Amino acid sequence: MATFRKRSGSWQVLVRKKGFGQIGRTFDTKAEAETWAKIVESEMVRGVYISRDEAENTTLAEALDRYIDEHTSKLKTAYREGNRARALKKDSLGKRSLAGIRGVDIADFIKRREAGGVGPKTIKLDLGLLSKLFNLCKTSWGMESLQNPVLFVQKPKLPSGRDRRFHPGELEKIIEASESPVLADILRFAVETGMRRSELAGMTWDLVDLKKRTVTLPDTKNGEKRIVPLSTEACRILSDLPRRLDGKVWGMSPDSITQAFIRALSRARKAYEQECEEKGQKPDPSFLADLTFHDLRHEATSRFFEKGLNPMQVAAITGHKTLQMLKRYTHLKAEDLAELLR
Repeated sequence: MATFRKRSGSWQVLVRKKGFGQIGRTFDTKAEAETWAKIVESEMVRGVYISRDEAENTTLAEALDRYIDEHTSKLKTAYREGNRARALKKDSLGKRSLAGIRGVDIADFIKRREAGGVGPKTIKLDLGLLSKLFNLCKTSWGMESLQNPVLFVQKPKLPSGRDRRFHPGELEKIIEASESPVLADILRFAVETGMRRSELAGMTWDLVDLKKRTVTLPDTKNGEKRIVPLSTEACRILSDLPRRLDGKVWGMSPDSITQAFIRALSRARKAYEQECEEKGQKPDPSFLADLTFHDLRHEATSRFFEKGLNPMQVAAITGHKTLQMLKRYTHLKAEDLAELLR
């Protein structure tokens, strides 16, 4: 039996049934209170009612705090995951109870993020964290009645894979503009091996075997060990490096590598424009434009194919798990394919 009371502009509903005790909740309108009461009473009669008290009394921000405290430290990307969770707490959804967040609320969240200029990949990562959190609440935190609202929305469509290859002379210009010989060597080594930024930053000398011409990566992005074969040039680069006391090969963090690359790219572009001005030429707007450090992996993977390696051989070097993933990084030059068809 449900009873309704209007208090301070809101409607309080109490549902009493033998074996369940008294269950109450407050709504903005009487219609919402009546709808909720009918659902609860129906579930009680059918014997499928599960208390929503904890889900209704826990805000998204509170759940994110618990997630940060108990789970982010177990992840490889603990720092980034923690920052993402803290950013989500600041959204208006953070003040809402978990039980009160519906699919339409998640859809509104996506619209707000898009309106703020956030890209689809970032939004998808946000949704992934929210989905993980709701599933965790349901399976491990005693909120069995809680639904995952992320499952009921259409995710933003990710853009197609980048097809940016380095134009002739671009890599050389960036290397010339590098602040230190360490970054220059990292750039040369990256395009020889196809290694990810985090893999490069994590390299230590005990993982390098110059006799066998390999570097072992014990913990990669896909969670599997990988042994990367080294080209003659890659071995030369490593052989010429001084040994650091801390055992690291490069001594740069992933973010430091990216920032140094961005600065070198900017200086290279300015030097190129000045060179064109001195020669009385118009700069090519595409030269040294829209490049990222990750494009080195893209370039290296494409070069492996151009050297005649087959997909299985390339995957063994780069660590790609499927041919579809490999294709995103592989854009062969038409003129080179034409030579193979002679």
